[in-house]
Amino acid sequence: MLPGEPNSVDPEHRGIVMRQQRQELLADRTAAQPGHRVAGLGTLRTGRPHGNQILTTKVGLRFPTEVTFDSWQRAGVQISRIVDSFAWCLGDWLVYGQQRYTDRYRTAIDAIGLDYQTLRNYASVARRVDLPRRRSTLSFQHHAEVAALPDLEQEAWLSRAEEGGWSRNQLRQHLQASRGDQSKGTMAATLPKMVVQKDRMAKWRMAAARSSSEFEQWVITALDQAAARELDA
Repeated sequence: MLPGEPNSVDPEHRGIVMRQQRQELLADRTAAQPGHRVAGLGTLRTGRPHGNQILTTKVGLRFPTEVTFDSWQRAGVQISRIVDSFAWCLGDWLVYGQQRYTDRYRTAIDAIGLDYQTLRNYASVARRVDLPRRRSTLSFQHHAEVAALPDLEQEAWLSRAEEGGWSRNQLRQHLQASRGDQSKGTMAATLPKMVVQKDRMAKWRMAAARSSSEFEQWVITALDQAAARELDA
């Protein structure tokens, strides 16, 4: 008898429940074992690839002796989609945790083992770019480029990038050109001189380099995003 199950439960019903539980347990075990298909890339195996499959493992890809260009290219597209989905899902997960488990979500973040700042970046983009506005044809980084913009501008730029087939760098270039055109008609202001510790400045420059941005532009974008978060809050 299952824990908490009354004595009057019909034996046939009890059998159905137990079968369902066994099936769920088997499904969980199967998903955790090598041999299931992941994102169309191939089958997780511990041995050698079979046929023309590119196989995924926890530590990388296993290639067959010969891979056609089309197969290799298709695998790259699928991997990039996995990366984008990973970033979106973690971002949404963090946003939910911040709202629902304010006092405990940091413990769950530590358990993941990923860099905290990276996770915060995922959450920032996920929070600013609502699900209906996201484009499956564009990468997570495309959306990160427009995350600091108002909703309608996000929509407009994402549409242009999608229709024009722009890469992330092309979208960034168009955005920078647009900001340059806008600044011609407005009076520029000079930031107050600030004294910053060397290690902090080095961290900022490293972050700018990692995002492939000019340092000055990265600072402006970071300030825009911080202002947007505060105003939203």
